[in-house]
Amino acid sequence: MSTESWIGFVGVGLLLLAFLMNLLGFLRADGRPSLFLNLMGAGLAGISAALIPFWPFVVLEGVWALVAAIGLFRPRRSAASV
Repeated sequence: MSTESWIGFVGVGLLLLAFLMNLLGFLRADGRPSLFLNLMGAGLAGISAALIPFWPFVVLEGVWALVAAIGLFRPRRSAASV
């Protein structure tokens, strides 16, 4: 199996792990662990797609990684400020 495929499998595996753990109630979708898994998974899947190259998937995974990064690094509001 090619390096591109392995990178893609790891990336997609991380995305599916985050999704499954959210569905089972182990992670919140907006929690840092879930956002981190999404950022890493989408990043790896996007790199894999760029190496093939398959540009629609690069765009999809790039936007997914960007949204996860924004969620991960945005300042958190405390309950008192809401």
